[in-house]
Amino acid sequence: MITATADEEAPLIFVVDDDEEVREAIRELMLSVGLEATCCSSTRDLIDSPLLERAGCIVLDVRMPGASGLDLQQHLASSGIVKPIVFLTGHGDIPMSVQAMKAGAVDFLTKPVRDQTLLDAVTAGIERDLADRAHARAVQKHVEHYQTLTPRECQVMREVALGRLNKQIAFDLGITEITVKLHRSNVMRKMQAASVGELIRAWERLPLDIRESVPA
Repeated sequence: MITATADEEAPLIFVVDDDEEVREAIRELMLSVGLEATCCSSTRDLIDSPLLERAGCIVLDVRMPGASGLDLQQHLASSGIVKPIVFLTGHGDIPMSVQAMKAGAVDFLTKPVRDQTLLDAVTAGIERDLADRAHARAVQKHVEHYQTLTPRECQVMREVALGRLNKQIAFDLGITEITVKLHRSNVMRKMQAASVGELIRAWERLPLDIRESVPA
């Protein structure tokens, strides 16, 4: 079942195809199962759309005038836009499908396609996007909490996450074990971690550049 969180709008399906009849048929199919859909006649229309930040996925033709669907997939990836794509084409081949799937496409379908097959692929795309967004929010929350730590608390958090004992951390950092315990308590509180396991998971979710910036 597809559910958006309270702070998100309902998922939106982008239908990108230069054939108006195909666009409208897919849009009506999405509407028939309660999914909102919007149509684009070219990859440029999609790139220019102010709705691109909405949760959802893209149903994308491969061969269109101007930039192709594969070109769009590469453009979105290079722009840091993570949007699940279901390719739907009447002109596909195996190398093309392999390229699309390796680049992260949800599915590569050939026209004509069964309605249920397309709906299943779109559902998988939406679920992937919602999961990616939830993960991104969790990472951002951990980053915001982490930014409240002092440099020493950052060091202690890293050592705890690496499985080091208090006495080992104290020796390595040149401080007392009591001080380590104090820093560790502060870290747990600021990171809102109820257990060491939660603290370790929070550390592992931090972006690599943040973790590597902690001084030894």
